[in-house]
Amino acid sequence: MRQIINLNQKWAFSKEATAVPTEVSNKWNFVNLPHTWNNIDGQDGGGDYYRGTGYYAKNVSKMDLPTADRYFLEIRGANSSADVYVNGKHLAHHDGGYSTWRVDITETLEQDNLFVIAVDNAPNDHVYPQVADFTFYGGLYRDVNIIAVDNSHFDLEYYGCPGIRVTPIIDGNNANVEVQVYVTNQLENQVLRYTVMDAEGNTVATTTTKETVANFTIENVHKWHGRKDPYLYSVKVELLDGENALDAVSTRFGCRSFKVDPELGFILNGEEYPLRGTTRHQDRWGIGNALLPEHHKEDLEMICEVGFNTIRLAHYQHDQYFYDLCDELGLVIWAEIPYISQHMPNGRENTISQMKELIIQNYNHASIVVWGLSNEITMQTDKDPDMLENHRILNDLVHEMDKTRLTTLAALSTCPIDSSYLKITDLVSYNHYFGWYGGDTSMNGPWFDKFHAANPTIPVGCSEYGCEALNWHSSKPDQGDYTEEYQAYYHEELIKQLFPRKFIWATHLWNMFDFGADARSEGGENGQNHKGLVTIDRKYKKDAFYAYKAWLSDDPFVHLCGKRYVDRVEDVTKVTVYSNQKTVELFANGTSVGVKEAPDHFFHFEVPNVGHTHLVAVSGDLKDEGELNKVEVFNEAYRLKEAGAVLNWFDITEPEGYFSLNDKLGAILETAEGKALFAKLTSVLVAEMSKNSGNGAKAELPAMSEDMMRMLSSFTVLRLVSLFGMSGFKPTKEQLLGVNAELNKIAKPNK
Repeated sequence: MRQIINLNQKWAFSKEATAVPTEVSNKWNFVNLPHTWNNIDGQDGGGDYYRGTGYYAKNVSKMDLPTADRYFLEIRGANSSADVYVNGKHLAHHDGGYSTWRVDITETLEQDNLFVIAVDNAPNDHVYPQVADFTFYGGLYRDVNIIAVDNSHFDLEYYGCPGIRVTPIIDGNNANVEVQVYVTNQLENQVLRYTVMDAEGNTVATTTTKETVANFTIENVHKWHGRKDPYLYSVKVELLDGENALDAVSTRFGCRSFKVDPELGFILNGEEYPLRGTTRHQDRWGIGNALLPEHHKEDLEMICEVGFNTIRLAHYQHDQYFYDLCDELGLVIWAEIPYISQHMPNGRENTISQMKELIIQNYNHASIVVWGLSNEITMQTDKDPDMLENHRILNDLVHEMDKTRLTTLAALSTCPIDSSYLKITDLVSYNHYFGWYGGDTSMNGPWFDKFHAANPTIPVGCSEYGCEALNWHSSKPDQGDYTEEYQAYYHEELIKQLFPRKFIWATHLWNMFDFGADARSEGGENGQNHKGLVTIDRKYKKDAFYAYKAWLSDDPFVHLCGKRYVDRVEDVTKVTVYSNQKTVELFANGTSVGVKEAPDHFFHFEVPNVGHTHLVAVSGDLKDEGELNKVEVFNEAYRLKEAGAVLNWFDITEPEGYFSLNDKLGAILETAEGKALFAKLTSVLVAEMSKNSGNGAKAELPAMSEDMMRMLSSFTVLRLVSLFGMSGFKPTKEQLLGVNAELNKIAKPNK
């Protein structure tokens, strides 16, 4: 019978070494797995985290291993490429940092062995991802094991497969279940014993045969029905030699049917089941991707607390334990590969191998309903023939490998709604940030109406939407201010626009948790994307978290917003309460401010702001409390000050009736003087980019579609400059003040 020996403890590690070591060096650092070398520099900003090779070395004595015919080294996550050496011999290379892969080490093992795994996350042109808004943490960040097996065993080498594949098909009240196993070196006298069990451990069906495929019918099947009833069966298959079990594999599975209707959205087991949920990046503060089981469990507990019933797992294969928990808890999952942002002509084979690994390793998970081919891949163009062919190949591959699930993609907001790119997959979703990256919140719902009217047979979803919030605050929140209050307002509006539209097959907000994006310099805390409903350390749930809980959770609660916004200057201040209860009453220093009903679950009160006020929001036995202090001068601790910014908005001169860096680009470009100024600035920008390119070639700005120009026009000039900082362009304070001086000469048109 197979045995699994965990090798997580005490690896010697170095990213300074320049060659594969011949012995374990005491000069190296000793680390336990899971491990990443970017848990600090991948989250501190600057876009300068170490991307290169890290070496892991470990001595393994064969005496410490169980007696077996064959031994396989199992690596469950090495980002992003890795090479395995045993006793100096190179045994394997693997590209793709998020999947399981195995290496047969049997013939190379000696009594005393040196294992070396060289892991490399350096930039290249053929392994995805290479361009994306998140940190590509290097390291052995999931378990490493040795699997010891008999010569006859369930397959361990085919794309990291589990050796078993279960396909349940609903047929009325029954389920027809096909179980297929993959066996290596099955001998003539060896048979397979299949046993299907229900969730209580009772045997539902069993058979013994030499065949590697067995079919069963489960009568009056108990269906897996999402969060309402995530019922799981299990199957175990043993490889027998007489009465001796040489090897065994098992898996859980759920029996369910689903479809996506372009008018009614997602339908589960014949019932409308609106998918309302979130996306998830896996990393944490100071930990990176080197997560423990308790981290995955805590993430899902928070996601379920909100009441979400679906997760888009961005932008790569996640840990098997997380998928297992999603099966158990009934989350509906979008699983995808990191084919993202920039199509690489040399990366086609990597998209194919990563897709094969994703499907083969995760086929049995009841929670997964769609395979995602790509994310925002049309950032440069939606017409690249090679990119389109790559998608058609992937789409055909998925349908060939899995006839039970659908394909989808996440389209960039500016991708034309008549693009041929959108005709490839079964479903599409769009990433829209109207109200944050341009436009305003009111544009979101009508955009989906427009798409639906133009493409009535294409199911459309919203795969990303969101805005950033840190510990900044304002009583007059505004787009781009990074306040917790604006994020709460934004999500109130998006909930009201997206949720009632039944034809939107799924909504996945961006993002459940803040996450590492080392190139980012936004919001006053560099190195992170702060669009999460929860901070990257999982310690603080922002107010918007409770806006969704009010709509989606059945657990009674009231939440008083603005607890971190205590000092306020206005005489009467707005106080918001989120609750899933019918009525809420607010008390200020023991006096009732009023009882309100709110069909949208968002209760807004006007509260006199005098001296110190103790607030209590009450609904029945439920209550939540907070404080207010009246101040005469705005507390500057609440105002965004960009970390490392060369210029903040409040440092800019704004003569009345004239433009400044704080005005929106679109308004400036409506004037002839503004157009002339920006034509001159564009030529300067191109010259700077050409100078910094290092290859002597003249740089070119990407072509701007009408939609892209409309989005950019809604940004202030200063905010546009801060976004350019993520691409390496960062003008000096003097340059910005010079531009501001030019803008101060241009009069605003009389409206």
